[in-house]
Amino acid sequence: MQPIEIDKLRKEDWDKAADLLLSWFDRKKRKLPWREDPTPYHVWISEIMLQQTRVETVKFYYERFLNQLPDVEALSKAKEETLLKLWEGLGYYNRVRNMQKAAVQIMEEYEGRIPDSYAELLKLKGIGNYTAGAIASIAYGRREPAVDGNVLRVIMRFLADESDISKQSVKVSVETMLRQRMPERRSGDFNQALMELGAVVCIPNGEPLCMECPLAELCAARGQENVCRIPVKSAKKPRTIEKKTVFILFDDDRTAVRRRDEKGLLFGMYEFPNTQGHLNWEQALSYVREQGFSPLKITEIESSKHIFSHKEWHMKAYAIKIEQADDQEGYLFIHPQDAQEKYPIPSAFAVYAKYLTMRIGIDKLKGVNGGSQ
Repeated sequence: MQPIEIDKLRKEDWDKAADLLLSWFDRKKRKLPWREDPTPYHVWISEIMLQQTRVETVKFYYERFLNQLPDVEALSKAKEETLLKLWEGLGYYNRVRNMQKAAVQIMEEYEGRIPDSYAELLKLKGIGNYTAGAIASIAYGRREPAVDGNVLRVIMRFLADESDISKQSVKVSVETMLRQRMPERRSGDFNQALMELGAVVCIPNGEPLCMECPLAELCAARGQENVCRIPVKSAKKPRTIEKKTVFILFDDDRTAVRRRDEKGLLFGMYEFPNTQGHLNWEQALSYVREQGFSPLKITEIESSKHIFSHKEWHMKAYAIKIEQADDQEGYLFIHPQDAQEKYPIPSAFAVYAKYLTMRIGIDKLKGVNGGSQ
């Protein structure tokens, strides 16, 4: 397909669409905490959190984050474990690391003030076109587009354009077009209205709610009865599958965790000990002994699956009571309250986090030599 053409609709129709959209937004917009006081810092934090995360989930994290790190300076000085703990459960932990790097840039290069220029915002670590556009338009009123998946979907349906939205060139075309066609004033509201429309009306899965759409009469895809075929997006490559065995190792009152390597997925987070492959009962005990522990009782607990953007973890797990253990290289034994306050554990292990505070009944644990003990 050719790049999106700006003249697919007359300027009068674009202006009419903008008026209808803003009027709808004024009546129907959701009450969200970051909209109540849209400072540059608030917009930045919320937009990074909202990437690939549901709005209802973000509300809690947003409030907690601001309570502990209320401004750029506080973010720039935060300890890494504090950052990761505040981000625990949101995933994509490089996002919060990059936010801190950007905060340091802002303190050192911009005298602590988040820049208001789209071009300057793009110089900050972890800020791309969408986030720069959101901050510039919502916080500073600049006439800059903020094109995310919701906006792409709305625009492609509005124009009945079947270009492949997985291509970067198509997104750039939409940004260019909106920069020329968005209203001179209320640019931030216009961007938010497009996002809102895509989130609650022009939805991605299932039948869009066209009867509730303020743009229904102008929507080309609806006029062509083609709404469900647009947007067009090429299929993703299938995710790779990794099998893992997870170990809940505990003595009388503590459970073992370890810090992930400084490189790779989830680095710097704390996890339950695990190894590649699905181990049977005997192999699991052998692995634990090789780590220098003396297992006393074992039971297989629930399996779990966690999906990342490019891979899946299929996890088998054992709860194993061991003899009283001291911290050793690579392992840390922690009390339940420490896990809640100090040690960030990624959501990949969420199913097993309850075992930090829950002990399996003694009758359910099998002695390592077979039978109950």
